[in-house]
Amino acid sequence: MKDNKNIGSQILGYAKANPIVVLLVIVSLAVGFTTKNFFSWGNFNNLVSNTAIRFIIALGVSGCLITKGTDLSAGRQVGLAACLAGILCQRGDYSARLFPNIPEMNMWLVLLIVIALGAAIGIVNGLIISRLKVPPFITTLGTQTIVYGACLVLTDAQPIGGFQKAYTAFASGKIGSTNGFQIPYLLIIAALFALFFWVLYNQMRHGKYMYAIGGNEVAAEVSGVNTKKTTMLIYMTAGIMYAIAGWLLAAKSGGASSGLGQGYELEAIAGCTIGGVSTTGGIGTVSGVLVGVLVFELLKIVLQFLKVNPYYNFIVQGVVIVVAVALDIRKNIQKK
Repeated sequence: MKDNKNIGSQILGYAKANPIVVLLVIVSLAVGFTTKNFFSWGNFNNLVSNTAIRFIIALGVSGCLITKGTDLSAGRQVGLAACLAGILCQRGDYSARLFPNIPEMNMWLVLLIVIALGAAIGIVNGLIISRLKVPPFITTLGTQTIVYGACLVLTDAQPIGGFQKAYTAFASGKIGSTNGFQIPYLLIIAALFALFFWVLYNQMRHGKYMYAIGGNEVAAEVSGVNTKKTTMLIYMTAGIMYAIAGWLLAAKSGGASSGLGQGYELEAIAGCTIGGVSTTGGIGTVSGVLVGVLVFELLKIVLQFLKVNPYYNFIVQGVVIVVAVALDIRKNIQKK
């Protein structure tokens, strides 16, 4: 009986602390039981593939938010990585190759190239924030514009296609029997990153330093934390995650353009906030980020099944973001 009461109190406590998550899950279940094909493998695979890439982006953003920062350049970095990966992974016999003189490249080598680019952009963000003391909002807003401009220059605003079959097949690949249960590669990749970040945040010194900076940067520095180095590593890690997400997104989409990734940083911030990553710093978990991103993607699918005008989707998503942040701030005020 005591165990049942404890479980009940835990569920009630979670519901009180995360009302948006509970509400959206209830709405999703209601729509699922009243519409056809909501509970289907096709819809499940669609949810998993979309959530996996958004989750990878959100993991990168989460470290920035936990340290009271942000990264408004995330979406554009994803777009740049996707375009660069797409250009380098075009087939050698594709007639509309953007740069015909570049030889056809191995997709894994391309992944390393885009990771290096993402790390470099992240290091620049981290250095500006930690050394020049420019607020993260302004720093990443400037980076967002610079990266978008670089992407336009690189692609000449032209769509990119003609990818190698191995590249696109990887993003859509699944493990399992052809006619039975299958696990998408993207789900496995997202799970591996979730495990890595859980270890990073909970078992390694970097994670402890990150939460310390988010709680009180001055106190963390006094206690011996190298705040400048930690901040730089956080934004470098974020840049790497955006690069990997862009590489996967281009393969999944089968094409890329300079507009790819637009607004993804807002979705990532929303997913983190819904999942309990506090905008006031020092609070956030990997599992919470996953729940937040998953619920946010569920919201999109629910709106599609309800046949809501796509233009209204942005309004609904915007309201959810504002409410999530407002509840987070209120929660922290009550704790104080």
